[in-house]
Amino acid sequence: QVWVKRVIGLPGDHIAVRRGHVWIDGAPVGVRSVGEDQVEVEDGGAVSAVRYIETLPGGYEHSIFKMVPRAVYDEMAEVVVPPGHLFVMGDNRDNSSDSRVPVRAGGVGMLPVENLVGRVDAVVGSWDLAAKNRPLSEWPSALRLSRFFTAVR
Repeated sequence: QVWVKRVIGLPGDHIAVRRGHVWIDGAPVGVRSVGEDQVEVEDGGAVSAVRYIETLPGGYEHSIFKMVPRAVYDEMAEVVVPPGHLFVMGDNRDNSSDSRVPVRAGGVGMLPVENLVGRVDAVVGSWDLAAKNRPLSEWPSALRLSRFFTAVR
């Protein structure tokens, strides 16, 4: 499987999530609200979500989305990223099974560095998640060419 996740922590980093905010090495990551947007959910529909700009160490900014004020993954005790691994998170923070969730609990856990494919460079298309509930013959119509991810190796 190929996952599109954001690298949040490098080997040796101390990562925690407190009240929905990421902490790296004992300091909160900057986050500011920039209004509402729509996010896709499992059935292919869209729901309203608050869009935030999160600023990682080094000044890199990216959007994240929160659908509910308090979500299951909003709290995570501090972990240390082990050697040879990365801590990754999805940008839809309420609906992403990422490094906050261990593999034994259905998440992706810490990502071994050798499994890293590359950086997403462009969004060209994606798959409509609701297609899984339609007849197999209709699955090709679920391809949305404007939303594919391409990775730079």
